[in-house]
Amino acid sequence: MGERINLNTAGMHCIGAYRVKPVGKPKGGIVIVQEIFGVNPHIRAVADDFAAHGYTAIAPAFFDFAENDVELAYDKAGIDKGKALAMEVGMERAVEAVASAAESIRSSGRIGVVGYCWGGTVALRAAQWLGLPASSYYGARNVGFLDQPLKAPAIFHFGADDPSIPPDAIAKHRQAWPEAPVYVYEHCGHAFNRKVDAHAYNAAAAQLALERTLAFFARHLA
Repeated sequence: MGERINLNTAGMHCIGAYRVKPVGKPKGGIVIVQEIFGVNPHIRAVADDFAAHGYTAIAPAFFDFAENDVELAYDKAGIDKGKALAMEVGMERAVEAVASAAESIRSSGRIGVVGYCWGGTVALRAAQWLGLPASSYYGARNVGFLDQPLKAPAIFHFGADDPSIPPDAIAKHRQAWPEAPVYVYEHCGHAFNRKVDAHAYNAAAAQLALERTLAFFARHLA
C-alpha cells in the first residue's frame, strides 16, 4: 500500500512524493519520474508495479516546486499546462529532486531511476549527473544532452512511430553511447507504456519494455 510523504530537496524546498514498499527485503530502490501530467493514478500504478516486483518505489511530485498536487488530464489543456510546469521546474531542480528521493530510500539498497516522456530525459540526466542506473522511456528532450557522458549504465525505449522522436534522433543515441541498449518497439507511438490511454498504450510493448527494465535493474542494482 503506497503512502504520501514529504521530501526535503536542495534549498530545503519541500515537495511531496508517493512511496511504496515491497513485501519482504527490497531488491533495491527505484525513483519513478513522471510524465508532464503529475503524480497521477497512472504514475502511482507504475510505482505499485515496481514494488510488486520487489523494489521500494518512490515517485516525487516534481511540479510541487511550482504548484502543489498537480494531476493533469491527457488533453490539450493538460499538455499545455504540463509543458509550462516542466519548463518552470527546470531540469536542474528535477535532478536535485531525484537525488533527494534516492537518498530517502537509500536503506533499500542500490538505487535506479526510470522515467517516461519528460521523465525519460530526467532519468537520463540522473545517469549523467548523479551516476544512477537509468531506464529512459521516449525522452524527446534527450537529444539536447547526447554530447555528455554517462556516469552510470542506461537503457532507452522508443516507439517506432513516435513523431516526436524520429529515427535519426534514435540513431544519435546509439552513436553517442554504443554500450547503451536502445530498444525500438514496432507499431508504437509516444507513451506506449501509458496503460490508461487507449490511443497510446501497447500492452505487448509495455510488457517487453518492463521485462527489459527489470532485467537491467536486476543486473545493475544487485
